[in-house]
Amino acid sequence: MSSVVDRLIKYCSIPSQSDPDHLDRVPSTPSQHAMSKAIRDDLLDLGAQDVTIDEHAYVTAHWPASPGCEHLPTLAICCHVDTAPQSWGDPVRPQVVRYTGGELVIGTGRNGRPVTVSPATNPQLSHMEGWELVTADGTSLLGGDDKAGCAACLELLAHLAADPTLPHPRLALAFAPDEEIGHGAALLDLEAFGAKWGYTIDGGPLGEICYETFNAAEAQVHAHGVSVHPGTAKDVMINAAEALIRYHQLLPAHERPEHTEGYEGFYYLDRMEGSCEKASASYIIRDHDQTKVEARKEVMRAAAALINQQYGRDVIEVEIRDQYHNLADVVTLPENAHLMANARAAFEACGVTPFTTPMRGGTDGSQLSFRGLPCVNLSACYYNAHGVREFVPVPELETMVDVLVALVARYAVEQG
Repeated sequence: MSSVVDRLIKYCSIPSQSDPDHLDRVPSTPSQHAMSKAIRDDLLDLGAQDVTIDEHAYVTAHWPASPGCEHLPTLAICCHVDTAPQSWGDPVRPQVVRYTGGELVIGTGRNGRPVTVSPATNPQLSHMEGWELVTADGTSLLGGDDKAGCAACLELLAHLAADPTLPHPRLALAFAPDEEIGHGAALLDLEAFGAKWGYTIDGGPLGEICYETFNAAEAQVHAHGVSVHPGTAKDVMINAAEALIRYHQLLPAHERPEHTEGYEGFYYLDRMEGSCEKASASYIIRDHDQTKVEARKEVMRAAAALINQQYGRDVIEVEIRDQYHNLADVVTLPENAHLMANARAAFEACGVTPFTTPMRGGTDGSQLSFRGLPCVNLSACYYNAHGVREFVPVPELETMVDVLVALVARYAVEQG
């Protein structure tokens, strides 16, 4: 097995889910420290410079420029150490399986039913017959989002260490926590980091280049009820759970994730819980157009106002917080055009046809770009992220390492 796959299996075996219930602390879960320490140790073993890990589980390091490239701007490469909270993520038991066509059973789920990946849902499998895939065993997500990115980044450094003649500028490496819950590398010290521009390695299939992301906000909706014995409830009880259901039904049903694609935004009910006395729901709001995000916020507030009017009191309360913005507003500026051009050239140099897609999500690059570090997002080669059917094709991950070698070489010259 190639060393990049060994790294992926090692990293995926370390549970590190983030937790949206603990946005008040970074990292949101102690387990992310374990993943960050594994990254730190590997960076030290490879000979990276300035390797640090802080109390927030941020890992940063630098890699010196190849001879003759010391004067060039520092290039950033960023990944995240947390995995998604939407599915089971502990324990994770990675495995390597060979795909021979048709439906592939990767294991048995926690409900006792087979967990499969199929060309019906993943048409990309049609060209993967005979390939080895890294999957979990059906009981958890794999965590290829974004541990495949982490593995590829570390393997890039291994290639540079093994062959000092490979050209590249000084590299700045960052591995951030809590990306999956919208933290967005907010605490990364950009001055100390010292990069002028860079890439996040946090995309899907090989060849993917994302320069557009959603604008994102999250909404916390709270329902306040009046609980009394149901036998004496007439004209007294206010059922908070019922009020929350009524609220949800006022939001456009056709604008949910399962009914949208491309540039279409959505309202997503992420979690809900409640009783007669109190109930709450967490939503995320997404759209590539910020004006449409603002309109969605007003729809949510108007729905609350209508419910409150019907009850004659403040039963529904809505709190909305912006998370990140569309990085296209930054990376499409003329002075950043090289980010796209060099990414395309690197893929093509490795025999991969690149493609661009409007990312229906966000990356650490969304916030970093608005903080002054423009970043384009590139493929990490995972499929079916955030669920138990996630997989990473070995040939794609190995090729992505070659793409990164080609990419840093593009920055071994002055950018126009």
